Amino acid sequence: MSSPHIRWAGPRALLLELDSLETVLAVHARLQETPLPGQVDVLAAARTVLAVFDSRASAQAARAALATLDRDAAAVNAGSAEPVRIEVVYDGDDLAEVGRLTGLGADGVIAAHTGQLWTAAFGGFAPGFAYLVGEHDALNVPRRSSPRTAVPAGSVALAGNFSAVYPRRSPGGWQLIGRTAARMWDLDREQPALLRPGSTVRYVAVREVVEVVAVAEPAGQGGPAGQQDTPAEVQAAGVPALEIITPGPQSLIQDLGRPGFGDLGVSPAGAADAAGARQANRLVGNPPGDAVLETVLGGLSVRARGELTAALTGAPADAEIRSGSASRPAPLYAPFPLHDGESLHLGTPEAGLRTYLAVRGGIDVPPVLGSRSTDLMSGIGPSPLDAGTVLPVGPADRGRVVGQPEPPTLHPALSQGGTGSAPVVLRVTPGPRDDWFTPESLAALTGQDWTVTAESNRIGVRLATAAGGTPLERSRTEELPSEGVVAGSLQVPPSGLPVLFLADHPVTGGYPVIAVVVPEDLPVAAQLPPGTTVRFQAVDPGTMEPLRPAALKQPEPATPTPATNSL
Repeated sequence: MSSPHIRWAGPRALLLELDSLETVLAVHARLQETPLPGQVDVLAAARTVLAVFDSRASAQAARAALATLDRDAAAVNAGSAEPVRIEVVYDGDDLAEVGRLTGLGADGVIAAHTGQLWTAAFGGFAPGFAYLVGEHDALNVPRRSSPRTAVPAGSVALAGNFSAVYPRRSPGGWQLIGRTAARMWDLDREQPALLRPGSTVRYVAVREVVEVVAVAEPAGQGGPAGQQDTPAEVQAAGVPALEIITPGPQSLIQDLGRPGFGDLGVSPAGAADAAGARQANRLVGNPPGDAVLETVLGGLSVRARGELTAALTGAPADAEIRSGSASRPAPLYAPFPLHDGESLHLGTPEAGLRTYLAVRGGIDVPPVLGSRSTDLMSGIGPSPLDAGTVLPVGPADRGRVVGQPEPPTLHPALSQGGTGSAPVVLRVTPGPRDDWFTPESLAALTGQDWTVTAESNRIGVRLATAAGGTPLERSRTEELPSEGVVAGSLQVPPSGLPVLFLADHPVTGGYPVIAVVVPEDLPVAAQLPPGTTVRFQAVDPGTMEPLRPAALKQPEPATPTPATNSL
């Protein structure tokens, strides 16, 4: 077999193009079994494997190793376990239509679905959602022309040459042929996902399924919803806490995220502006990964229960501390005391979007998959905060000192308002799918201004063309099989208007990614308010040196030295 084609997916990730699903699963299994130095995550897809690393240096070293990978030797028990049995009642709304499309009829569809072994190729879309490939293409059908707004959990479906089970109620355009009671995702299990890449499945037809009803855990015990404690529980425990008086438009608990679960359909999440969150923790003497509050567009009000030390960073907003009829201003980018019973009130940011509030000891809610982050895409972690929620504060690490006042981490252009004539410049590396676009569009990406729209959120920054600009056009019209994506990816849908993925992005995507914003500039992207003008600057993913402004093309990989065929 030939060496994999390796594409940069930002300066810290590599996309390996492979020639078959069997090879994908073998390479993926090898990288799971024997990770490369600095490897953070590895994600299988239809024809690719995405490997994510902790630094540019680790990614560069991995590129040389992966170029000489012997994929025959890479197979490490891929698909060797016993098939998972999934019982299905075949009464789906689209069963007759699938029978018509395939020419098999309803009974023939059931026979074809149960009569072959299915293999989990990759995850995505939602936690526990696995794309299964069968042994033949008899059930290859298109997606519905009009997606449903809500598909019930447990729906068994077909699309293209894939089969899948919806793990939770969600929108979807797949053809529904049945239903199952199998729990595809369960945080109470040691392995939450029932299926992972390489797992095999045998569907079994049954007349009825037994519904398993989960018993909700008491609040504050780390249940799947990531509930918070009630005021009485926190007071009884005698721990310091923060009470939410008003959450503003949106306030979330965030830390540095949960990388490494891409195969389960779970994005890293974490603070959208990681630099702002780190600074807030540093100022109050916390480790960088402690949980903080991330609030959008101000309006957050909290009350201290016990003596607290706090800090505000990120988007600057007027902040006031109230105690009875007295009040005083709260500083920004500096630690300050918040005494028992005092309340802190934030105004609307003067610049940027997201303000971070840290308290010494960190927000001490139960972690989910090792993180206290709220993931709005996956629905994992603590719920968005409501009025009356009381958040326990953890014990302070006495070995860490409270910091001194610091300059803001906010980009200078945003500090000046961000919507003026000077665009905010974000550096991008080419590809991995820059070859799907016309030369004119490659030049237009970095040669024209873009405007942030009001539809942006933690999943992604949606962009529109500035005055006189043109949308991006593809040079290829076929569908791109879904593949792994990283934060910073500039995915281009048919509209030609890029979406810049942020912390809660989907783990896979089916639109080509023309370029990737470098990780160092993602905190800037997370603070872009609607109306901000943005300009992209292309840099080499290996050296971070600027590329020619008239072209955006991924550097050709160096020819590997005849090698050892090993990792």
